[in-house]
Amino acid sequence: RKSLVPQRCNPSNAVHSPFKSPLSAQKRQRECRKRVPDKGGSDQPPMPKLSVSEHELLIMKILTQPFKIPIANYVPEHSTRCLGMKRSAARRALHDPFACNALVLFSPPELSEHDKLKMDKNKIQVHVVVDPLLGNILRPHQREGVRFMYDCVTGAKGDFNGCIMADEMGLGKTLQCITLLWTLLRQSPDCKPTIGKAIIVCPSSLVKNWYKEFGKWLGCRVNCLSIDGGSKEQTTKELEQFMANQSQRHGTPVLIISYETFRLYATILNNSEVGAVLCDEGHRLKNCENLTYQALMGLKTKRRVLLSGTPIQNDLTEYYSLLHFVNPGMLGSTAEFRKQFENPILRGQDANSTDSEREKAAERLQELAALVNRCMIRRTSALLTKYLPVKFEMVVCVRMTEVQAELYKSFLQSDTIRRSVMEKNASKASLTALSNITSLKKLCNHPDLVYEKIQERADGFENAASILPDNYSTRELRPELGAKLMLLDCMLASIKTNTTDKIVLVSNYTQTLDLFEKLCRKRGYGYVRLDGTMTIKKRGKVVDQFNQPDSNDFIFMLSSKAGGCGLNLIGANRLVMFDPDWNPANDEQAMARVWRDGQKKPCFIYRLLATGTIEEKIFQRQTHKKALSTTVVDNAEDGERHFTQDDLKDLFKLDEQTRSDTHDIFRCKRCTNGVQMKLPPDDSDCMSDLAHWYHCANNKGIPDDILSKSWDITQCVSFVFHHRSNSAVVEQQLAEQRRQQALAKERQEKEEESEDDKENKGYNSHGEEEAEEDEPEDDEKDEDFVL
Repeated sequence: RKSLVPQRCNPSNAVHSPFKSPLSAQKRQRECRKRVPDKGGSDQPPMPKLSVSEHELLIMKILTQPFKIPIANYVPEHSTRCLGMKRSAARRALHDPFACNALVLFSPPELSEHDKLKMDKNKIQVHVVVDPLLGNILRPHQREGVRFMYDCVTGAKGDFNGCIMADEMGLGKTLQCITLLWTLLRQSPDCKPTIGKAIIVCPSSLVKNWYKEFGKWLGCRVNCLSIDGGSKEQTTKELEQFMANQSQRHGTPVLIISYETFRLYATILNNSEVGAVLCDEGHRLKNCENLTYQALMGLKTKRRVLLSGTPIQNDLTEYYSLLHFVNPGMLGSTAEFRKQFENPILRGQDANSTDSEREKAAERLQELAALVNRCMIRRTSALLTKYLPVKFEMVVCVRMTEVQAELYKSFLQSDTIRRSVMEKNASKASLTALSNITSLKKLCNHPDLVYEKIQERADGFENAASILPDNYSTRELRPELGAKLMLLDCMLASIKTNTTDKIVLVSNYTQTLDLFEKLCRKRGYGYVRLDGTMTIKKRGKVVDQFNQPDSNDFIFMLSSKAGGCGLNLIGANRLVMFDPDWNPANDEQAMARVWRDGQKKPCFIYRLLATGTIEEKIFQRQTHKKALSTTVVDNAEDGERHFTQDDLKDLFKLDEQTRSDTHDIFRCKRCTNGVQMKLPPDDSDCMSDLAHWYHCANNKGIPDDILSKSWDITQCVSFVFHHRSNSAVVEQQLAEQRRQQALAKERQEKEEESEDDKENKGYNSHGEEEAEEDEPEDDEKDEDFVL
């Protein structure tokens, strides 16, 4: 059907002809308008240019000078960062390896210019240099520690990638590890990060401390994720996000988590690979069969760093567990290690060992040390003497009060206790013995701690109620019934009255801390208490407040299990270990809270032991373990052999006649009838064996006036071992003091001589009459002096 609309255009033309605007025909071309000259005017010549004056030229010259940095002696830092420019093709280190005080961890092999041209530019290695922000504040031993750990984790030391940082407390292990992680996260010889992310596992009380340390040393340069409380859903989400990010430039590259939380979320944390793991207070991993150890072993990483100031706490098997964690297979299986190393070394350590056993132990020890020293670095706190004030350490033997002694003897003579000691069933005997030991330890502290058992007529306390004084009650504290508490009460009063010092009180039992609280309320002392019931967030605030110089807190009460690790209590310079622990590492950790970086005052450490009781036996066991640690870890030539295995089993006895059971066991050759006839060796200090300390049966020669006066007042101290840190440094300080005193005396004598000369001149010039007038004045002065 055709359209009825008339055709207006030819369809063939519409297709092939270009479109034309209907207005194009009307459009005119634009033309420039011509200027019409003014009537009667003529073309004017152009204006001549003005000549530039000399002043203008000078100003132009100043303004066109090149830009100079307005900082005197500014040295630009070599950096790959640039603005608006393409990076140069040449690869170079992140920090200048030739700068002053630069800590270079890796130096590439030197290449000739010809070799550089032949090599691929993307394969040329560069220096690895510690960030000057950290490198300039590291002490010499810390620089050595960072270099050692870097060589271990990068495989430069051998076919392994793990290491143990076993420096003693107070040497700055935290700062060294932060430096290591920051370097690994930023640099490598291949101009890229060595690792993408790292995990720090530590006790729950130190999670916030690690977070603060990163902020303290690196500021906002690195973001850390600290898992400190929070709901399960939130923690799961944060950990999943952290593990899912596998990029080399991780936004939050450091995860700080506690051992307990790691074990709970091990399934998430073991899913993907991690660059490195760092375990603080690594002696938590001494048992290779517990769940935490197994969870950490499942972590997908080859770089493992373990921090522990006390790698040997009880036996060599625990030592093996730590080494096996950082470098699996280095020492073989557990059975092979025991057969090859542990059994021969322990036989040689025994006091009854033969010469052949000691020789074999020495051989095995050298062989073990050669293996271990490749992946472990250890420096003792003797290094701190260069940077810290002197430390006096005292082991104080305190004779129990009559009430305590009678209760103690009644307990040992009880039929139930005798039967438990003779028990043949090993498992039952060990449980009963543990309970009995705890009761005796509490009794050594104060009768109040066993009052409930006395009322219940529990095992060993069937006849104890009759021994207690009349009207005995635990509501009101009576310090005089417990010898150690009586001595402590006297010492606290002297410290508060005569000094501005603060003190830390450490105990293994929260019941003992309750006694301390009662004593503080009774005497009106300001105090702070930290135990397992305090939340982690509150602990940091309490510690910071106590360390403030203007704080009113005089005493910091500390549970050794809850807060013995990692706390910095430099606000105090005195510490009392009220009762000993079976594990010497716990006591060592607690005692290192005050004598550490930042301390400005001389430190006094007191360890209180009840004379002739189970506390001395525990202390002797500690000495045996420390001798083992000294021999294996510190690689000392000869650990002192004082105790046989039979001596260590002899716990349930009371020696009322001895001044110190520990001193008797030493068979000390320097003392005669309890009097020290020969001084300790010149090179000894408080890190030496106890046999090489000062031995005092009276308060003469005690380095602390507080303890000396308290000994006189209470009359309950029977014996004291004491020594100080690094005698050489102390001798230098004393020599310097003597030199200053001698100089002051010389100046005083010269001044007196000059005054005498002036008086003589006055006498000669004014004659005898003035001299006679002066005499009464001199007499008056003499009378005033006599008065």
